[in-house]
Amino acid sequence: MAKLKSKHFHLVSLGCSKNTVDSESMAQLLGQAGYTATADPGRAEVLIVNTCGFIGPAKQESVDVLNQLAAGKRRGQMLIAAGCLSQRYGGELLKWVPALDGIIGTRRWMDIVDFVQRLRERGRPEPLYHLPEAAAVVGSDEHGAARVAVQGASAYLKIADGCRRPCAFCAIPLIKGTAVSRPAEAILAEARALRAQGVREILLIAQDTTDYGHDLGLKDGLAGLLEQLVQAVPDIDWLRIMYAYPGYVTDRLIETMAAHPQIVPYLDMPLQHGHPQTLYRMRRPSNIDWVHRTLAKMRAALPDLAIRSTFIVGYPGETDEEFQTLVDFVQAVRFDRIGVFTFSFEPGTASAALGDPVPEEVKQARKEHLMAVQQRISLEKNQAQVGKTLQVLIEGHGDGLSVGRSYRDAPEIDGLVIVDGEVPVGEMVPVRISGALAYDLTGAVDTTPAQVVTLPLSAR
Repeated sequence: MAKLKSKHFHLVSLGCSKNTVDSESMAQLLGQAGYTATADPGRAEVLIVNTCGFIGPAKQESVDVLNQLAAGKRRGQMLIAAGCLSQRYGGELLKWVPALDGIIGTRRWMDIVDFVQRLRERGRPEPLYHLPEAAAVVGSDEHGAARVAVQGASAYLKIADGCRRPCAFCAIPLIKGTAVSRPAEAILAEARALRAQGVREILLIAQDTTDYGHDLGLKDGLAGLLEQLVQAVPDIDWLRIMYAYPGYVTDRLIETMAAHPQIVPYLDMPLQHGHPQTLYRMRRPSNIDWVHRTLAKMRAALPDLAIRSTFIVGYPGETDEEFQTLVDFVQAVRFDRIGVFTFSFEPGTASAALGDPVPEEVKQARKEHLMAVQQRISLEKNQAQVGKTLQVLIEGHGDGLSVGRSYRDAPEIDGLVIVDGEVPVGEMVPVRISGALAYDLTGAVDTTPAQVVTLPLSAR
């Protein structure tokens, strides 16, 4: 890659944790090439927005942020749209953000340095595009960039990119391409580096973590990777699995989770609905019996298991009866956490042919109803924690209180534990739970850690 003279870049990352990792990787490559990150867009020569284009509201947020930066752009600055919105819409972005200088997609984020260099050397003012179809994003093609995003004592580690699932409502395969797994040796090396930095929790992420290794010819690739990680970083306290796909939580994966206390008894498995016909129209696994059997199997092997899922309401053709089946399903399974989203019509997806017939007010009413049902379940689940002692990873403190998370909570999307007293950030302490809210817990540091009832920490 070409070396750049010392300049500043300002990078805004929108969307999910997977986007955050891509942003961190681009920032790392720019830093290695002589650029310095700045939080002040006015000081930057290069303005980059790593966009999200998954659903309509995310698209609008990305366009708004790009136009905000464009409004303050001065002579000599270049504005680049990167990421999902760029990959999905390409040159159409200019209709919404005319001041764009460059558009680079998700599949070749690792070319950001050369792309910036081309922008600086261009002789014409027309925008530059870098949107190749190739989705080779692993190994040496990553230019040595770590595929991680560190947030305090936790870090996201991306193990694969892209998706080969046929979900009718989802634009991810259009944006990211098919699933491409990263080599295990690269993942293990990054896990060791995170451990050396003092990270205490690693979250494994991908569009579908349970599909890891399929393109490499591996069977039960995620379970095998976890077994290697446990050996490679035995002193990382928590390994957390995100974004599991229904039907691919295998017996070996369950056994691996149960055998290693480092792998927290938590699983994020987006199910999207609870009615077989709705799932069929979504082109999602529709075997509800499998869900019940697998969760029963997991709860037997992992008594402290916390399960998170997400659901879509208002999908085309969703009747009152189908929605009620979803409500009944959520009440029967009793998830620890759920997220509920209203259906977003996305051109180019398989569901586009179905239109968007469910009125917005019906979608919103169903979302509110399902969240109210879950709120009661979540409160009951939290009340069951009162009197227990949980290990809590502290993430902030002030005014005589600390906040952190137990194994039951993933960063940003789940609840918190509010702890009496100010505990140093990054510490993991036993907290005796004394109170329960709908989503959060309260407690105080337990001075008798022998009473901890959750899975023990690895030896440090």
